[in-house]
Amino acid sequence: MAELDYQHGGKAAHDKLAQAKLKWFGPSCDDVWRVLAEELPGRFEQSTWLKSPRVVAEAGPWEVVLDLFRTDKVVFTRIRAPYVNADGFRFHVFRRHFFSGVAEWMGLQDVTVGYPEFDDQFVIRGNDEWKLQRLFAAPRLRALLLAQPSIAFRVKDDDGRLFGSRFPAGVDQLQFLTGGVIKDLDRLKLLYDLFAETLQELCRMGSAYEDDPGVQL
Repeated sequence: MAELDYQHGGKAAHDKLAQAKLKWFGPSCDDVWRVLAEELPGRFEQSTWLKSPRVVAEAGPWEVVLDLFRTDKVVFTRIRAPYVNADGFRFHVFRRHFFSGVAEWMGLQDVTVGYPEFDDQFVIRGNDEWKLQRLFAAPRLRALLLAQPSIAFRVKDDDGRLFGSRFPAGVDQLQFLTGGVIKDLDRLKLLYDLFAETLQELCRMGSAYEDDPGVQL
């Protein structure tokens, strides 16, 4: 009986501590991302010693992957979707307070797309002004970007390897990156909508193909 009382007391203390943590810190990343995977729908993959937790979901023929990316002591929330880039079109969009003036983006021209409420809040860069203006003429796409409090959203090549590229020629990726761990379920769902909308718009413009890129992240 004493042992049962001890076990019961230990469980009660554990439950109380769990409730206090939930109150102080909110739900865990794993808890939120599992729910996200159920609602998209997609699949949740638990972290391993090599990989962070991930959510993988389909957006038409494309696979969109949410994970965490660490550099030194900084953690980023990252979303990526490889696709076949039909014409080499590249862009990079970010809030005016986020990564402004970073040398990495030199070579892409700053562009205004003709929507003041959007141009005022974002730096928009790319290698084709006409295509940039056409892409961001889509009202839904602009609304999804405006809904993000912090964002760096771009087309880039592969993630880089020490020896060679990991993506085939002609395959690039859409990438979202922001500092910290996103545990806001509604925001994460909007980000998946952003990827689906952008990929569809790129196809309508002739800048992407609805083909399997042959890449798994």
